[in-house]
Amino acid sequence: MPSIETNLVFLGAALLLAFAPGPDNLFVLMQSASQGRKTGLSVVLGLCTGLIVHTAAVTFGLAAVFAASAAAFTILKFLGAGYMAYLAWQAYRAPVGLEMKQQRTTGSAWRLYVRGIVMNLTNPKVVLFFLAFLPQFVRPELGSVALQLAWFGFLFIVATLIAFSLIAYLAGYIGERLRRSESAQQLLNRAAAFVFAGLAVRLVTSKR
Repeated sequence: MPSIETNLVFLGAALLLAFAPGPDNLFVLMQSASQGRKTGLSVVLGLCTGLIVHTAAVTFGLAAVFAASAAAFTILKFLGAGYMAYLAWQAYRAPVGLEMKQQRTTGSAWRLYVRGIVMNLTNPKVVLFFLAFLPQFVRPELGSVALQLAWFGFLFIVATLIAFSLIAYLAGYIGERLRRSESAQQLLNRAAAFVFAGLAVRLVTSKR
Protein backbone atom coordinates (compact mmCIF):
# COMPACT_ATOMS: atom_id res chain seq x y z
CA MET A 1 0.00 0.00 0.00
CA PRO A 2 1.11 3.64 -0.48
CA SER A 3 3.37 5.22 2.14
CA ILE A 4 2.14 7.63 4.79
CA GLU A 5 3.88 10.49 2.97
CA THR A 6 2.10 9.66 -0.30
CA ASN A 7 -1.24 9.42 1.49
CA LEU A 8 -0.73 12.79 3.17
CA VAL A 9 0.27 14.46 -0.10
CA PHE A 10 -2.76 12.97 -1.84
CA LEU A 11 -5.12 13.96 0.98
CA GLY A 12 -3.77 17.52 0.97
CA ALA A 13 -4.18 17.80 -2.79
CA ALA A 14 -7.69 16.33 -2.59
CA LEU A 15 -8.72 18.86 0.08
CA LEU A 16 -7.44 21.76 -2.01
CA LEU A 17 -9.31 20.48 -5.04
CA ALA A 18 -12.50 19.98 -3.00
CA PHE A 19 -12.41 23.59 -1.78
CA ALA A 20 -11.58 25.00 -5.23
CA PRO A 21 -14.69 26.46 -6.91
CA GLY A 22 -16.42 23.85 -9.04
CA PRO A 23 -19.91 22.57 -9.94
CA ASP A 24 -20.28 20.25 -6.96
CA ASN A 25 -19.21 22.58 -4.16
CA LEU A 26 -21.11 25.49 -5.74
CA PHE A 27 -24.14 23.20 -5.77
CA VAL A 28 -23.66 22.47 -2.07
CA LEU A 29 -23.10 26.16 -1.31
CA MET A 30 -26.29 27.36 -2.98
CA GLN A 31 -28.49 24.54 -1.70
CA SER A 32 -27.24 25.08 1.86
CA ALA A 33 -27.60 28.86 1.73
CA SER A 34 -31.09 28.79 0.24
CA GLN A 35 -32.55 25.75 2.03
CA GLY A 36 -30.45 25.13 5.14
CA ARG A 37 -27.45 23.13 6.30
CA LYS A 38 -29.40 19.86 6.69
CA THR A 39 -30.35 20.12 3.03
CA GLY A 40 -26.72 20.81 2.16
CA LEU A 41 -25.48 17.82 4.17
CA SER A 42 -27.99 15.50 2.47
CA VAL A 43 -26.69 16.72 -0.89
CA VAL A 44 -23.08 16.21 0.27
CA LEU A 45 -23.80 12.58 1.14
CA GLY A 46 -25.36 12.11 -2.29
CA LEU A 47 -22.35 13.64 -4.05
CA CYS A 48 -19.98 11.39 -2.08
CA THR A 49 -22.06 8.35 -3.03
CA GLY A 50 -21.63 9.37 -6.66
CA LEU A 51 -17.87 9.47 -6.07
CA ILE A 52 -18.03 5.86 -4.90
CA VAL A 53 -19.44 4.95 -8.33
CA HIS A 54 -16.69 6.93 -10.07
CA THR A 55 -14.04 5.23 -7.93
CA ALA A 56 -15.43 1.81 -8.86
CA ALA A 57 -15.47 2.80 -12.54
CA VAL A 58 -11.80 3.82 -12.46
CA THR A 59 -10.81 0.77 -10.40
CA PHE A 60 -12.43 -1.69 -12.81
CA GLY A 61 -11.41 0.14 -15.98
CA LEU A 62 -14.87 1.31 -17.02
CA ALA A 63 -13.83 4.96 -16.98
CA ALA A 64 -11.26 4.34 -19.72
CA VAL A 65 -13.99 2.88 -21.94
CA PHE A 66 -16.22 5.89 -21.23
CA ALA A 67 -13.40 8.37 -21.90
CA ALA A 68 -12.85 6.81 -25.32
CA SER A 69 -16.50 7.26 -26.30
CA ALA A 70 -17.37 10.73 -27.56
CA ALA A 71 -21.05 9.75 -27.83
CA ALA A 72 -21.24 8.66 -24.18
CA PHE A 73 -19.58 11.88 -23.06
CA THR A 74 -21.99 14.01 -25.10
CA ILE A 75 -25.11 12.17 -23.92
CA LEU A 76 -24.08 12.38 -20.28
CA LYS A 77 -23.18 16.07 -20.40
CA PHE A 78 -26.54 16.97 -21.98
CA LEU A 79 -28.36 14.92 -19.36
CA GLY A 80 -26.41 16.76 -16.67
CA ALA A 81 -27.08 20.16 -18.27
CA GLY A 82 -30.78 19.38 -18.52
CA TYR A 83 -30.89 18.44 -14.86
CA MET A 84 -29.10 21.65 -13.85
CA ALA A 85 -31.54 23.69 -15.97
CA TYR A 86 -34.41 21.96 -14.16
CA LEU A 87 -32.87 22.88 -10.78
CA ALA A 88 -32.42 26.48 -11.97
CA TRP A 89 -36.11 26.66 -12.85
CA GLN A 90 -37.07 25.17 -9.47
CA ALA A 91 -34.86 27.66 -7.62
CA TYR A 92 -36.26 30.58 -9.60
CA ARG A 93 -39.83 29.59 -8.74
CA ALA A 94 -39.07 28.63 -5.11
CA PRO A 95 -41.50 30.17 -2.59
CA VAL A 96 -40.47 32.49 0.23
CA GLY A 97 -41.71 33.16 3.74
CA LEU A 98 -44.12 30.77 5.45
CA GLU A 99 -44.70 28.72 2.29
CA MET A 100 -40.96 28.11 2.04
CA LYS A 101 -40.79 26.95 5.68
CA GLN A 102 -43.64 24.51 5.08
CA GLN A 103 -41.92 23.18 1.95
CA ARG A 104 -38.66 22.65 3.84
CA THR A 105 -40.51 20.86 6.65
CA THR A 106 -42.14 18.40 4.26
CA GLY A 107 -39.02 18.03 2.10
CA SER A 108 -37.44 14.61 1.91
CA ALA A 109 -33.82 14.11 2.94
CA TRP A 110 -33.83 11.07 0.66
CA ARG A 111 -34.87 13.22 -2.31
CA LEU A 112 -32.02 15.63 -1.63
CA TYR A 113 -29.60 12.74 -1.24
CA VAL A 114 -30.67 11.36 -4.64
CA ARG A 115 -30.32 14.86 -6.10
CA GLY A 116 -26.67 14.88 -5.02
CA ILE A 117 -26.07 11.47 -6.63
CA VAL A 118 -27.66 12.55 -9.92
CA MET A 119 -25.71 15.82 -9.90
CA ASN A 120 -22.43 13.96 -9.52
CA LEU A 121 -23.07 11.08 -11.91
CA THR A 122 -24.32 13.29 -14.74
CA ASN A 123 -21.12 15.33 -14.77
CA PRO A 124 -18.79 13.54 -17.22
CA LYS A 125 -15.89 15.74 -16.10
CA VAL A 126 -15.78 13.91 -12.76
CA VAL A 127 -15.03 10.50 -14.24
CA LEU A 128 -12.41 12.01 -16.55
CA PHE A 129 -10.84 13.81 -13.60
CA PHE A 130 -10.67 10.60 -11.59
CA LEU A 131 -9.16 8.81 -14.56
CA ALA A 132 -6.43 11.45 -14.82
CA PHE A 133 -5.83 12.19 -11.12
CA LEU A 134 -5.90 8.90 -9.19
CA PRO A 135 -3.37 6.94 -11.29
CA GLN A 136 -0.70 9.62 -10.71
CA PHE A 137 -0.28 8.33 -7.15
CA VAL A 138 -0.30 4.62 -7.96
CA ARG A 139 2.96 2.66 -7.74
CA PRO A 140 2.64 -0.78 -9.40
CA GLU A 141 5.66 -2.08 -7.46
CA LEU A 142 3.70 -1.62 -4.21
CA GLY A 143 1.05 -4.17 -5.09
CA SER A 144 -2.39 -4.35 -6.68
CA VAL A 145 -3.10 -1.32 -8.85
CA ALA A 146 -6.86 -1.82 -8.42
CA LEU A 147 -6.57 -1.77 -4.62
CA GLN A 148 -4.45 1.37 -4.74
CA LEU A 149 -6.97 3.11 -7.00
CA ALA A 150 -9.79 2.11 -4.66
CA TRP A 151 -7.79 3.38 -1.67
CA PHE A 152 -7.08 6.76 -3.26
CA GLY A 153 -10.72 7.00 -4.30
CA PHE A 154 -11.68 6.43 -0.66
CA LEU A 155 -9.27 9.15 0.51
CA PHE A 156 -10.69 11.54 -2.07
CA ILE A 157 -14.21 10.85 -0.82
CA VAL A 158 -13.08 11.52 2.78
CA ALA A 159 -11.51 14.84 1.71
CA THR A 160 -14.66 15.77 -0.21
CA LEU A 161 -16.88 14.90 2.75
CA ILE A 162 -14.80 17.11 5.06
CA ALA A 163 -14.61 20.07 2.67
CA PHE A 164 -18.21 19.97 1.44
CA SER A 165 -19.62 19.49 4.96
CA LEU A 166 -17.75 22.59 6.09
CA ILE A 167 -19.10 24.52 3.10
CA ALA A 168 -22.64 23.30 3.86
CA TYR A 169 -22.35 24.28 7.52
CA LEU A 170 -21.00 27.78 6.89
CA ALA A 171 -23.35 28.51 3.97
CA GLY A 172 -26.30 27.20 5.98
CA TYR A 173 -25.34 29.43 8.94
CA ILE A 174 -25.18 32.54 6.76
CA GLY A 175 -28.27 31.58 4.79
CA GLU A 176 -30.27 31.03 7.98
CA ARG A 177 -29.83 34.69 8.86
CA LEU A 178 -30.54 35.90 5.35
CA ARG A 179 -33.73 33.84 5.15
CA ARG A 180 -35.24 35.87 8.01
CA SER A 181 -35.87 38.51 5.37
CA GLU A 182 -38.23 37.55 2.55
CA SER A 183 -36.45 39.88 0.13
CA ALA A 184 -33.07 38.35 1.01
CA GLN A 185 -34.60 34.88 0.70
CA GLN A 186 -35.89 35.71 -2.76
CA LEU A 187 -32.45 37.06 -3.69
CA LEU A 188 -30.90 33.76 -2.57
CA ASN A 189 -33.35 31.85 -4.76
CA ARG A 190 -32.51 34.02 -7.76
CA ALA A 191 -28.78 33.63 -7.09
CA ALA A 192 -29.19 29.85 -6.88
CA ALA A 193 -31.11 29.84 -10.17
CA PHE A 194 -28.36 31.91 -11.81
CA VAL A 195 -25.62 29.56 -10.55
CA PHE A 196 -27.47 26.42 -11.67
CA ALA A 197 -28.18 27.93 -15.09
CA GLY A 198 -24.51 28.91 -15.41
CA LEU A 199 -23.44 25.36 -14.53
CA ALA A 200 -25.82 24.01 -17.17
CA VAL A 201 -24.30 26.26 -19.85
CA ARG A 202 -20.79 25.36 -18.71
CA LEU A 203 -21.59 21.66 -18.96
CA VAL A 204 -23.14 21.96 -22.42
CA THR A 205 -20.10 23.84 -23.75
CA SER A 206 -17.53 21.59 -22.07
CA LYS A 207 -15.22 19.41 -24.10
CA ARG A 208 -13.31 16.28 -23.18
